[in-house]
Amino acid sequence: MSTPPSDLPSPPPPPPSSTPTHIAGQQVEPSSTVPVGPSGYSGPIGPPAAAAGHTNTLAIVSLATGIGSFFAHIIPGIGGFTVALIAVITGYMARKQIRQTGEGGMGMATAGMVIGIAHIGLIVLAVIGIVFMIFVLGIALFNAPKG
Repeated sequence: MSTPPSDLPSPPPPPPSSTPTHIAGQQVEPSSTVPVGPSGYSGPIGPPAAAAGHTNTLAIVSLATGIGSFFAHIIPGIGGFTVALIAVITGYMARKQIRQTGEGGMGMATAGMVIGIAHIGLIVLAVIGIVFMIFVLGIALFNAPKG
């Protein structure tokens, strides 16, 4: 014969332990403290305040390559056109990042882009001038009257 479950004695409660068992997600208070710092939020519209004092790296690269493009013609294989193109591309990328993050360097990025575009324009004009001179000298030399 068996005893119904309601007639059985209840098991003794577990002995109290010095450290309570913690289950993830059910902690009442954190087990470690986290230092509270600035939130980086400056309002509903503005960018994070932490980025305001930092200059965008791509803006620096754009300005440096824009200026350096005039001296890069001595580098074989790369040349000033490639370096000027890098200045324009990094300037565009920097301006986009600056608008999103609020970093500094918008003027540097713009200057790098303008210098790069001006240099590319000068290169295009020089190539057109050289091609024109080749045709003018070719016509002058080969259409000379034979005499």
